[in-house]
Amino acid sequence: MQWFQDQPVVLQTLWATLFTWGVTAAGAALVFFTSRFNQKLMDGMLGMAAGVMIAASYWSLLAPAIDLSQGDWKPVTVGFLLGGFFLYLIDKILPHLHLGKELGEAEGLPTHWQRAILLVLAITLHNIPEGMAVGVAFGAAGQAQDPETARQLLGAALALAIGIGLQNFPEGLAVAMPLRREGMSGLKAFWYGQLSGLVEPLAGLLGAWAVMTVATVLPYALAFAAGAMIFVVVEELIPESQRNGYSDFATGGALLGFTIMMVLDVALG
Repeated sequence: MQWFQDQPVVLQTLWATLFTWGVTAAGAALVFFTSRFNQKLMDGMLGMAAGVMIAASYWSLLAPAIDLSQGDWKPVTVGFLLGGFFLYLIDKILPHLHLGKELGEAEGLPTHWQRAILLVLAITLHNIPEGMAVGVAFGAAGQAQDPETARQLLGAALALAIGIGLQNFPEGLAVAMPLRREGMSGLKAFWYGQLSGLVEPLAGLLGAWAVMTVATVLPYALAFAAGAMIFVVVEELIPESQRNGYSDFATGGALLGFTIMMVLDVALG
């Protein structure tokens, strides 16, 4: 922990987001061992991912933003709503295809891109706010003047990175497995599966740079990342986890994911 704490914020962010990308790749790597997956288990994992993101949005992002705002509700409110609106715009512009949908049901601007690319871009929508959230969280720790506050914020950032890493596992699998099942080679399916996670280090470094460059935007940036993640949860993860008839199992997964993230944040933060 001390070694990590002594690293510059940029390196902390880079190591953390490389970890979250690595877990995405680990999920995608399951295609080397099987071309089938249990839909009930997948829905439970998607539910768990939703629970992790909801808990992380509060404990690792909104709560620190509220503290930094010193009782002023406006920065948190504005940042949160802007984060959701930002993801809404990306959702309407970026061509992508949600899991289980036919090619003709792709969202965003019309395109003739291949199904594999559209699936990758759908998961990339998740990973942009996730990577940004990690970078902003480490940036917040780096900006803290009080050593105890810095320690708490660093713990919250580590908890956030671990939680996001855990919920990235089913996302890599969710891209790679359908492609493998459709006849794509294991190597190519893995490549597309891990590709969606590569945006996280880039988004993370951008988030860390923003808060380290302009300290006054920190409460806005933390709330912005939370709003973007909540948009993803409500617009995509929860509906996808519930549509195959395993709603109770998916809901249990969401509760488990929320609990895991809550414990991580309390223990580390």
